[in-house]
Amino acid sequence: MEDFILFMEIRNIAIIAHVDHGKTKLTDALMRQTGMVTDENVTMDSNDLERERGITIYSKNTSVFYPPSHKATDGQVPTTKINIVDTPGHADFGSEVERVLRSIDSVLLVVDAQEGPMPQTKFVLKKSLELGLRPIVVLNKIDKPASRPEWAHDKVLELFMDLGANDEQLNFVTIYANAKAGIAKLNLADESDNLVPLLDTILKNVPPATGDIEKPFNFQPFNLAYDSYLGRMGIGRVYDGVLKTGEKVFVKKHSGEVIPGVASKLFTFEGISRKEVSEVSAGDIVMMAGIPDIYIGDTICINKEQELLPEIKIDEPTISLNFLVNSSPFAGKEGKFVTSRQIVDRLKKELEVNVGLKIDFSQVDQSKVYGRGELHIAVLLENMRREGFEVQVSQPQVIIKDIEGVKSEPFEEVTVDVPKSYEGIVIEKLSKRKGEMLSLTPEQNQIRMIYKIPTRGLLGYRSEFVVDTRGEGILCSEVIGFLPYAGEIAKRDVGSMVSGLTGKVLAFPLDNLQNRGTLYVGPNVEVYTGQVIGNTSKGQDMVVNPIKGKQLSNMRSSGADAAIQLVPPLDVTLERGLEIMAEDEYLEITPLSVRLRKQVLSETDRVKAGRVKK
Repeated sequence: MEDFILFMEIRNIAIIAHVDHGKTKLTDALMRQTGMVTDENVTMDSNDLERERGITIYSKNTSVFYPPSHKATDGQVPTTKINIVDTPGHADFGSEVERVLRSIDSVLLVVDAQEGPMPQTKFVLKKSLELGLRPIVVLNKIDKPASRPEWAHDKVLELFMDLGANDEQLNFVTIYANAKAGIAKLNLADESDNLVPLLDTILKNVPPATGDIEKPFNFQPFNLAYDSYLGRMGIGRVYDGVLKTGEKVFVKKHSGEVIPGVASKLFTFEGISRKEVSEVSAGDIVMMAGIPDIYIGDTICINKEQELLPEIKIDEPTISLNFLVNSSPFAGKEGKFVTSRQIVDRLKKELEVNVGLKIDFSQVDQSKVYGRGELHIAVLLENMRREGFEVQVSQPQVIIKDIEGVKSEPFEEVTVDVPKSYEGIVIEKLSKRKGEMLSLTPEQNQIRMIYKIPTRGLLGYRSEFVVDTRGEGILCSEVIGFLPYAGEIAKRDVGSMVSGLTGKVLAFPLDNLQNRGTLYVGPNVEVYTGQVIGNTSKGQDMVVNPIKGKQLSNMRSSGADAAIQLVPPLDVTLERGLEIMAEDEYLEITPLSVRLRKQVLSETDRVKAGRVKK
C-alpha cells in the first residue's frame, strides 16, 4: 500500500469562493464520499470560532484518494491523490488565499446559484486567472427555491471576460452541485446522488502535479502552523526532488540571507489528519518541522547554489489600532493574562502564523497592530479573550500613505443587495460617506448596487446598514487598493451616554434614559465611572446616573414599578464595538465581557483635557 501510494499521481487544487457559498460543505462531502472521514461531526471548520460564525477563517489542507484506494485491487484502477486546500471566503483573510494559489494547479470556483458572483469571488478569481490557472466552476445550492443557475453561469462568464481571461480559461467546465446533500451534476437535467461527476471532472481537467524527483529538493511554504512540541512548521509544495527525515537543508530568503537547518519531521495529509512519513517527493503538499526560521515564500533546498523560487507577495494591511493593558476599574477580575509583557508575547506568537498582520512594538505602553480589516482584528481579539487575556484597544484608523507625492488611502468595492424599499436610505448613507456608485441593477425583487468607497467610510457603517435594512440587506466588500484621499467624512451622528458613577444598573433610571438614545446595558449589570452605556440621538456626549434608585416617597402605588418596560439593549460584540466606538474611547475586552469606555474616565479630567486640546 505504501509503495503504491508513493508512485501514484497527485492533483493539487484549491477551493475558492465568496463567504458562505459552500466551500467547506463541498470539501466535507468530498471527504465523506471518498472514505477519508466517517464521522459526520468531523468538518474542515475545526476551529471553535469557525463553527460558531459559520465561516472559514484559516486555510486548511486535506487530501482524498479517488478512486478510493481499497478499490484499487491489483493495480487495475490507479488511485489518484487529490490534495485540497480549503480557503477563507471573507475579504479580510484574502492574504490566506493569495499565497495558496501559487502552489496548486487548478481551482474549484464555488458560486451560489442564487446570488451569483460576489466581491470575494472577483478577488480570488482575478488572482487565479493572473497565475494562468484554469478554474472549474461549481454552481452550488441549486436546491434553493430561488436558485437561478443559468443566470449565475452567465454572470460568471461575464466576470471571466471582465477580468481578461484567455480563450482557454473562458472555456471553463461547469458543475452543478448541492454540496449540503453531496450531489454534483454535469447538466441540470442529470440524475445524481453523489459527487462522482465532480471527482471525474477533477481527474480529467486538472493536470497532474509536475516535478522531477531526480533534481535537487526544492520546497516553498505557503502557510505556517505551530505546535507546542515541534515549534514552527511550514506547509507547502515540494516542487522538485525527494527529502528524507533528518536531512540537512538551507532556508534561502529573498533578502539574500541563507540559514542552515534540519528537517526533523515530515508530514503528508490524509483526510484532515497529518501523517508522519520518512520521506516526501516532488508534487506533493507536505508539512515540515524543525526549522524555526521558516517563513512564507522562503525557498527550502539542499544546497546553497539553487535558485530562489518566485516571491509570494501578500497584500498590505489597511487599518491600524493600539493594543493596551486593560486599565479600567474592573481590570483583572476575569482574565489570567493582564500584563503588558504577556500581551506582547501573545502578539509575537500570533506573528508566527498570521502573515497578514504587522505589529510595531516600539512604544513602551502599547503595541500598534496593523490588519486587513475589522474582522481580521476581531478574530485575533476573540481568540485572545478565550485564552484568558484582558486587553483594551483604540478606535481602528485607516492607514494613510504618500504614493508618488499624493496622499492616498485604501478604497473598497462594495456590493449591496437590498429590497427596493430600502434603496433610498442606502444610497443616502453611502453618498454621505464618500461612496461613488458604479452600477445599479434590478435583480428579481431586489436592487444590486456596486460602490467604490474609502475604507474610512465603511468603518462603523455595517451595524447601521443592518438597522436601516431591517436585516434584509447583504453588504460585501473587497479592498481594491490605495487611491487619492477622499477628504473629510462626517459620519458620527450620535454621542455617547457615559456613566457618571460606579455601581449596579437599575431599571428605573434606564426607563428614562432609553428615550434619549440606544442602551448598551440592561438592569443588574455592574458599570463603572466613564463606561459608555449607550448612545444619544442628539449627537452629544451625556453623563448620566444609571444606578439612581426610585425615591420611595414618590411612590403612588405598590404596582407602579410594573409599568417599566425596557427595550432590550444593543449587544456590544467585538465587531460592533470596533465599529461604533468614538475616537476618544477604548474597547475593553475580557474573557467574559466587552465594554466601551472613555479613554479618560473622569468627567472633570475629560473637560480639562478638552480645554488643553483647544
